[in-house]
Amino acid sequence: MLILTRKPGEVITIGEDIQIHVLNIKGGQARIGIDAPRHISVNREEAIPQHVHSKPKNTPKTEAPKTEASK
Repeated sequence: MLILTRKPGEVITIGEDIQIHVLNIKGGQARIGIDAPRHISVNREEAIPQHVHSKPKNTPKTEAPKTEASK
């Protein structure tokens, strides 16, 4: 994770197509604006269903069923 300190009016660029604008900071909250191409989905984390961004934890590997040839 890259951690940056920005002031209102400053911009962070990601790649060639995405810009994050720091609009203002008030009371411990930063207001930002995001410019991104339409094909890039931009969502707040709390708006994403839990199962979409959770990673499986040490799922055991399953073996392929044995066939007559492999016995």
